[in-house]
Amino acid sequence: MEVILKQDIKKLGEKDDVVTVKPGYGRNYLIPQGFAVLATPSAKKVLAENIRQAQFKQEKIKKDATQLANKLEGVKLTIGAKAGETGKIFGSVNSIQIAEALKKQGFDVDRRRITFEQDPKVLGEYVANLNLHKEVKVQVPFEVVAE
Repeated sequence: MEVILKQDIKKLGEKDDVVTVKPGYGRNYLIPQGFAVLATPSAKKVLAENIRQAQFKQEKIKKDATQLANKLEGVKLTIGAKAGETGKIFGSVNSIQIAEALKKQGFDVDRRRITFEQDPKVLGEYVANLNLHKEVKVQVPFEVVAE
């Protein structure tokens, strides 16, 4: 019996895979639980169309991320923070502050996509890693200065 998986199932397959299973496993477990649908010719056509549309969307998202990465190449940020006499920051600079500084310069980047190589806890220069897409990453240098 052939079924189309609706989600990843360990030791069986990933979402949108067409797999062959024993009829009892398919009828009594996979289909009633909503983990799979019967692989009829019409369901296979719908699956092929859904995969094609998903690829088109992913290509568009990657293209947009690449364009944004090209624009971010020459950007350098300056972040103000309260610091003590030794140069140690009260608290630390976080991804929200980097996202706000990028927004002021006209770049809309989600704060959850920003990571640091080392946490900025003292005044100085650092690098923020922006994961715009799973294949598109860019590094933006920034400087932490005392307010």
